[in-house]
Amino acid sequence: MPRGRLRVYLGAAPGVGKTYAMLCEGHRRQERGTDVAVGFVETYGRPRTTELLDGMEVLPRQAIGYRGTTFTELDVDAVLARRPQVALIDELAHTNVAGCRNTKRWQDIEEVLDAGIDVISTVNIQHLESLNDVVEHITGIPQRETVPDEVVRRAEQVELVDMTAEALRRRMAHGNVYPPEKIDAALSNYFRVGNLTALRELALLWLADKVDEQLDRYRAEHDITGTWEARERVVVALTGGPEGDTLIRRAARIAERARGADLLAVHIVRGDGLSDASPAHLARQRALLEDLGGTYHQVVGENVPNALLDFARGVNATQLVLGASRRGRLAQMFSRGVGVTTTARSGPIDVHMVTHEHVGHRQWLPTLAPGVGRPRRIGGFALAALGIPLLTALLTAVPENLSLPSEILLFLVLVVGIALLGGFWPAIAAAVAGFLVLNYYFTPPLYVWTIADPDNLLALIVFVVVAIAVSAVVDLAARRAREAARARAEAAVLSNLAGSVLRGEHPLTALLTRLRETFGQDAVTLLERQPESGRTPEEQHDPRAWHVVDAIGSPPCSSPDAGDTHIAVGDDLALALRGPTLPAADRRVLEAFATQAAVALRQHRLAQQAEQTRQLADANRMRTALLAAVSHDLRTPLASATAAVESLRSDDVTWSAEDEAELLDTAYQSLTRLDRLVANLLDMSRLQAGTLGIATQQLAVADAVPQALDGLDGSGHVQVQIPEALPDVLADPGLLERVLANLISNALHYNPPGQAVLVTASALADHAEVRIIDRGTGIQPDDYDKVFLPFQRLGDHDNHTGVGLGLALSRGITEAMNGTLTPEETPGGGLTMVLTLPAANAPAIPGQTTGEPEPVEHATRRHGSPP
Repeated sequence: MPRGRLRVYLGAAPGVGKTYAMLCEGHRRQERGTDVAVGFVETYGRPRTTELLDGMEVLPRQAIGYRGTTFTELDVDAVLARRPQVALIDELAHTNVAGCRNTKRWQDIEEVLDAGIDVISTVNIQHLESLNDVVEHITGIPQRETVPDEVVRRAEQVELVDMTAEALRRRMAHGNVYPPEKIDAALSNYFRVGNLTALRELALLWLADKVDEQLDRYRAEHDITGTWEARERVVVALTGGPEGDTLIRRAARIAERARGADLLAVHIVRGDGLSDASPAHLARQRALLEDLGGTYHQVVGENVPNALLDFARGVNATQLVLGASRRGRLAQMFSRGVGVTTTARSGPIDVHMVTHEHVGHRQWLPTLAPGVGRPRRIGGFALAALGIPLLTALLTAVPENLSLPSEILLFLVLVVGIALLGGFWPAIAAAVAGFLVLNYYFTPPLYVWTIADPDNLLALIVFVVVAIAVSAVVDLAARRAREAARARAEAAVLSNLAGSVLRGEHPLTALLTRLRETFGQDAVTLLERQPESGRTPEEQHDPRAWHVVDAIGSPPCSSPDAGDTHIAVGDDLALALRGPTLPAADRRVLEAFATQAAVALRQHRLAQQAEQTRQLADANRMRTALLAAVSHDLRTPLASATAAVESLRSDDVTWSAEDEAELLDTAYQSLTRLDRLVANLLDMSRLQAGTLGIATQQLAVADAVPQALDGLDGSGHVQVQIPEALPDVLADPGLLERVLANLISNALHYNPPGQAVLVTASALADHAEVRIIDRGTGIQPDDYDKVFLPFQRLGDHDNHTGVGLGLALSRGITEAMNGTLTPEETPGGGLTMVLTLPAANAPAIPGQTTGEPEPVEHATRRHGSPP
């Protein structure tokens, strides 16, 4: 019996419509005449999903008692007995209650599939086993119900049910996912925009991998061996000429048409130095490339086409953009050029030859001969083998009117030409052959290997000496030219290095990245000697004597000797490289890199010291601003309290009991306000100076919130919803109470009359979040940071009701306790202040046993009532 086929609807989060899509598919198949039955569907009370069950056969469930409660699960035997063509079974990752035949529902579905019944099911991305820890890190909620990835990958079809985070939150707010009393808690915890966006990306990436597997399987089944590039990566080659701007824009348009394509640019620094690249053009083109979202790369290569193709293949490029040659027709007759050679060797990489206004207008500049390489030496020997016989035949054919010195000079010219082309050894061979030919054919007596006249012997010896001397000079000049060309290429690399370091936000990381890229290394590590270690040779390979300052690539080197190449930078720093061994000629540039790395590290540490100094200066300015800003706010409560006390002390007026009580209350309120203001000022001053005493301890948020409410004036309504399973946090009890009081007071100030301020809490990974939610007018996202500036109230123009230190002090105290305080927009209008604190033991809030998370029920109280 053939095995049934599995179709899975994959969703990023609960509520995106997986069950709805599954039931719609069941109706479509039923309308086509397929026998469809519902094995198990969980509607969660959603009316539109429930409506789709009408007209479909729903099989009975299995009832199982567990700990005094009856649960219903999928009845596998009922499905097997009914044997429909297609069974709809919801929640693939569901864990069955104890007493079922199988532990997991996916195991039940395997039995149904083995019976030849097709199954349509649903699963959320957070329930895949491979992503379980990733989802827990994002949402802070562990998923106990998981399904092996292989179960979903074996499905014949996996269809993504997608929805944007904003659309899903709107569905939540409209009550289409959870009941109204659970909406606020769900939106504030699991269904935040960041969580939903991250889960959606995980779902898309996982499904993309599934599609890649299907494509590979299809190609294998049909014996397709050619490359099918599913993702475009466009590389544009820059020569440093004026046409680079045109090439970059053209390549950017190509990459833009291919959605998700990467744009890279590469400039090949030729090892022979024959380059007319303009640094100004390259700098401008690099800035243009970065504006268009591309990345710039520079490598050294002796052969430009080979280096260009090696780079393109190394980055898995699919398209290569080259500019049409700027060389003239005459030059193209003697050399194919970079473009033609690259196109011929590109293989599966598409090459675009882009024309531009500078085609054929290359400025001709005379250049010195490059270093003598193997092709030139071969050419020198070939010229000697052909030139000497031809010159001999020519001289023997002319009338005998040339003297031996003239013939020697002609051979000397030929030897010099061979030296210029092929270098030292072809010239030496030509000089020796010329000596023998001159002796045999042109020195009396002719056609014998003897010399009768001593003058002729001297002339031939001088010929050989001059030929050897000229050859040596030409070879020396060629070597000097090659060294100069290499130095020029090294200077170009170092110049580009300096530019990349200056433009980067992290100079040391940028420098090590450029070093690894330039020399093709697997890993580059900057090591620093431990202060307590010595400097013996044995400690060069002892990892305990060194620590890694920064590293690019993996695995990093744990000691200098652990790398294939290492450079000492002073007594305490070393640069270690793992990869191909570098020749001795590259060590000069490598030492320059190492020196720059030490400078970058020193600058980074100086910047840290400067930042500390700046903070001290800011603290001094803060003290000055405090004294200047609080003059009115200190005098007002002090004057009120003084007037009330003086009135009570006066003998001229007889006060009633009610009047005395009112005056005493006025004095008390004024002094309390003065005490709170002075405490805020002192704490802000200590906070700015870094001297605020923080004594963190393990405490419960549920205990801190009522204490904060008791310190308020009692006006307004506050609704508190703190889950019982919320982990304890690490905080200073007194300071946390003040932070909560400031935040709740601020929310009450802006909350509309008759509406309650909501205080909720939830766990998130190794932190706990407390949310103070108001329904006021809210603020614009651009003004989020402005509300934390001291000495102001956002939107206020007078400062008679306080110096505006509440939120500034709250954020400072929170950060001092290793927490964060950030504002968010309240769904439906208003402002939510999110207070995040480190959890003491980071336990997760238990979720429900079904496949979808439910908001946890909270306790509710009103401001002023006992907790």
